[in-house]
Amino acid sequence: MVSQIGWELYEKFFRGYTVKQWGLDPSELDATVTGRIPIRINQDDRYFSDKHQAMPAHGYSALFKSMLAHSNITVQLNTDYSELAKSCERRHTIFTGPIDLYFDYCFDVLPYRSIDFKFETIDREFCQPVATINHPNDEAFTRVTEFKHITGQTHRKTTLCYEYPTADGDPYYPIPRASNTSLYLKYQRLASTLTDTTFVGRLGTYKYYNMDQVVAQALSTYDRISATLPGGRSSGRVPAR
Repeated sequence: MVSQIGWELYEKFFRGYTVKQWGLDPSELDATVTGRIPIRINQDDRYFSDKHQAMPAHGYSALFKSMLAHSNITVQLNTDYSELAKSCERRHTIFTGPIDLYFDYCFDVLPYRSIDFKFETIDREFCQPVATINHPNDEAFTRVTEFKHITGQTHRKTTLCYEYPTADGDPYYPIPRASNTSLYLKYQRLASTLTDTTFVGRLGTYKYYNMDQVVAQALSTYDRISATLPGGRSSGRVPAR
């Protein structure tokens, strides 16, 4: 990163944000951390460079509600997987929780970073010129998002979401460093011995994914597994990247 933008811009935009986000100095993290951040030499102010970028028309909550509205799907909340596994008949398990939890932390706990979200509703139509503004240095939060820019809602008030990285809370971000990768590989090798369980997602594979990558992984996993089950067949989708 320094070789591309120099020390001054690195200190202004990258170092402080990285320390807040991960609780570690950048030198302690894998180089892929800064590799995710685009460097622009044009007028394109988008974070991602994909030609097509979109959000579900009615939001992700409505998307998942529609996906789960099927007679073959039962949702059980506040349920411990280990208890459910004892009574649930299944041909194959898709596990999206932490892989170390699945194996009862037999090698050790995989570390994650979490986020504490603070919401503020303001009596103004808009507060920010864009949806998300990063704050790399002075504040304890890393970024502020004003969702109305994304959803297209029309309302006289607006809500801001402040993100405070923390070591406690729900596991959100696998921490990219060599020691953690080595620990995950132990779990991955153990997981490869199972023929009736597949681990997917950020927690199941201890890897950061964007939403489009998660969807692609889910579709290709379905194709792969359904082709091996009685009566199953592949839909011929493109494999996840």
